[in-house]
Amino acid sequence: MKLGLNLGYWQRDPDDATETVLAAERLGYDSVWTAEAYGSDVFTPLAWYGARTTRIKLGTSIAQLSARPPVTTAMTAMTLDALSGGRLLLGVGASGPQVVEGWYGQPFAKPLARTREYVEIMRQVWRREAPVTSDGVHYPLPLPGGLGKPLKLITHPPRPDIPVYLGAEGPKNVALATEIAQGWLPLFAFPGKITQMYGEALSGRKPDFDIAAMVMVVISNDIRAALDGVKMMLTLYIGGMGAKQRNFHADIIGRMGYAEAAAHIQSLYLAGRRQEAFEAIPDELADGISLVGPPARIKERLQAWHDSPVTSLLIMGPRDENSLRTIRDLVLS
Repeated sequence: MKLGLNLGYWQRDPDDATETVLAAERLGYDSVWTAEAYGSDVFTPLAWYGARTTRIKLGTSIAQLSARPPVTTAMTAMTLDALSGGRLLLGVGASGPQVVEGWYGQPFAKPLARTREYVEIMRQVWRREAPVTSDGVHYPLPLPGGLGKPLKLITHPPRPDIPVYLGAEGPKNVALATEIAQGWLPLFAFPGKITQMYGEALSGRKPDFDIAAMVMVVISNDIRAALDGVKMMLTLYIGGMGAKQRNFHADIIGRMGYAEAAAHIQSLYLAGRRQEAFEAIPDELADGISLVGPPARIKERLQAWHDSPVTSLLIMGPRDENSLRTIRDLVLS
């Protein structure tokens, strides 16, 4: 299993994690990942860290489709990949209707078809086999009825096929990832339930397909406090990161077997009863998607991850070198 570090978003005060990234590189971590929603962008921090490192791979988790036309993401990815010596892992995803419609002012329509078109256009850009064209309904190139003509990237990318990962939560999106991408970025993964939830969707994956699961890690002797930290995160995602009628995070929790709990948590959160929503998160759920407790407990619970289809573990939370070393030794031993 490969080991990565997921830094998430920059917070209110820009959070320079350079020392953490340098420590991860020294310790042999395979990759470092950043994120975007409606705050910091996903590429700028990676460029910052990439300029200060030499080996660790640089991952986007995820670059939102609606934030940029596909050719813009392709150009940005190509540039960062070239400057970093071929270290980029490009995670992309459709996000959700609240962000797409509320932040980008775009309709959230047919995410599967849009993702397929988007990835195909990016690959055309990188391969430079011909001027880029697309007859898709979402990203037609050139624009029909206008003065544009098909164009070819003027730069020669060092890698004509940058690895693409899809951020996907529904089975159809996961199946699409196995078809058109090199990897899948599940946000919430319950290792013992992955095959049950996604077995059919993953059945067509290639042998080198990377399932890079994000997992919150808290090294602590206070298991109750550690679980509460995971539950705080889940409260926000299940309760508030999506519309009442369409919350992909609540849906995935439902598919894990907690549909009734997810609906109750969201109802409480949207009613402003956030403490009650927090208290309604089942401990079993929080414990299942995370690794918390003293090192011996984490080591024991890691077996479920090794037994699952996951091939990369992207840890979230720890920032100090001692914790990163402890996790490395536990995961890779």
